[in-house]
Formats: sequence, C-alpha cells, structure tokens
Amino acid sequence: MENQGTEVKKEWPANPALDETTVSTQPIFEGRVITLQVDTVTLPDGNTATREVVRHPGAVAVLALNKGKMLVVEQFRQPMGRTEVEIPAGKLDPGEDPQEAAGRELHEETGFHSGDLFLLKSFYTSPGFADEIIHLYVTENAQSGEMSLDEDEFLVVSELTLEEAYEYIADGRIADAKTIMAVYAWHLHTLTGKWS
Repeated sequence: MENQGTEVKKEWPANPALDETTVSTQPIFEGRVITLQVDTVTLPDGNTATREVVRHPGAVAVLALNKGKMLVVEQFRQPMGRTEVEIPAGKLDPGEDPQEAAGRELHEETGFHSGDLFLLKSFYTSPGFADEIIHLYVTENAQSGEMSLDEDEFLVVSELTLEEAYEYIADGRIADAKTIMAVYAWHLHTLTGKWS
C-alpha cells in the first residue's frame, strides 16, 4: 500500500522574532529511556529564562486492524497508577528504522505481524517540554502469531470494534493521545476510504 503519511517536517521557514537561543545546558538525569536537562535561554526580548527539557529516542505505534477490529494491549502504566488500553507501541532503539521497529513492536506485544505497514503520521507528544516523536503506522491485514514480550512486560491483548473503541475513550479506558489519534484516523478512513 502506498505510504500516504508524512513525517514531521525538519525545516520550514523560521520566524526569527520568536527564536530562543540556548546559553547553557545543565544535565540533570540520564536514564534508560529519557534524559532530563535544564537549558538557560535568551528570549526574543533579551531576557533569560530556563527550560526543562526531556530528551527521548523516539517511538513507534501501530494501528493494526484484523478483520475489521483494532488490536490493543492493556497494561499497567506506573505514571498513571492504573492500567491503560493502548495500541501496540514502543521506543526506538539507537539507529533503528521506524518501520522495522513498528513491525517488531507489533509482533512482540501482540504476536501479530504484517508485511504492509505504512506510515500514517509522525507527531511530537509534548513539545512544550519533550522532544519525543512518535511514528504512527497502519496495517490493515495483521496476521496472528506468538507474542514475544520483554521480561518486564505484562499485558493482555484484545481486539476492539470502532464502536467499542469509542466506548473505551468515553469511559477513560483509552486515554492516551496516540491511541485516540489512531481511533479517529480509523473512523475517518471508514468514512472516506483514505488514510490521512
């Protein structure tokens, strides 16, 4: 299937009147998934301010459809203190191709695989403080197989109709941006026949 998605643009006409210039960077924390730094910046009016910045290697997510149903995983999310129902997703390894990572995550988390993943959109999750970018892929013919979870992953795989997905959003079982975006894209696709 033709890739109808686009990646986030890296360059575009700048608005110099809004530019901030980094004066210094203070590393605060370096973890397995993220790093945290505090930048001192010069503002457009010449004053200075600090910016807390989370650096993230990027991630992938997959809207995987199997016979008209969306594959989801339910897992405990420590920052939320509860389980969440989400589409399969995971972070990129250094130098990893996002499309290959999407196929890997789909297989590891659900046991399903697909040869026709295509990029729908890439988007920043929270540009006010983080540089994390998620590449959202779609497959319309996921094929079942065996899960291959990491040793610290515990999750349950299920499949939802579009109506059920909206019910999960309404009752808060689906509350993360990538999954809500995927559901809306799926709904739009059912109305127009296009992925956009």
